[in-house]
Formats: sequence, structure tokens, C-alpha cells
Amino acid sequence: MRTEITSLFGLDIYTITGIYVGKVVDLIIDVESQSVSSLIANQVNTDVFDVAGDGVIIPYRWVVTAADIVLIRDVIRKFQKRMED
Repeated sequence: MRTEITSLFGLDIYTITGIYVGKVVDLIIDVESQSVSSLIANQVNTDVFDVAGDGVIIPYRWVVTAADIVLIRDVIRKFQKRMED
């Protein structure tokens, strides 16, 4: 998949099951391989990620597709907050 990296900025990120994750604000690029290695997201859904900071780093290997939105694999269940009794 080839695209201009600037087209990713500002895109909403969802899981393939439709759960909102956040918004792309930056990228981490591996210069040697000339590829994107991670997305940096802010406006993170706190129902999904228990984060103290402003954002999260999402490995690009989780990305399924990126067009009008970014779809990632549904691996975030590992990071969901535990429901309080």
C-alpha cells in the first residue's frame, strides 16, 4: 500500500469491529526500510486504553487499511480497562 504519509494525519482510527481508538497526529518512520513503523494517536478512547498521557503509539503492523479512516486489527482487547465490580 503506497500513499503520501501526510494523507494519514488527522484520520480517525477504528478497530475492524468498529470501536473508535483515536486520531492520527504523527508517524514514526523507519528510515532504513523507508516505511512507517508506528502511528501516534491522540484523543484516545479511554474506554479502550487506560492511559495517563495524551496519546498512544500503535504499531503499523496492526493497520489493516488506511483510506478515509484507519482500520486496525482488534488486538486492543488486551489493553482494555478491566470492568470494576
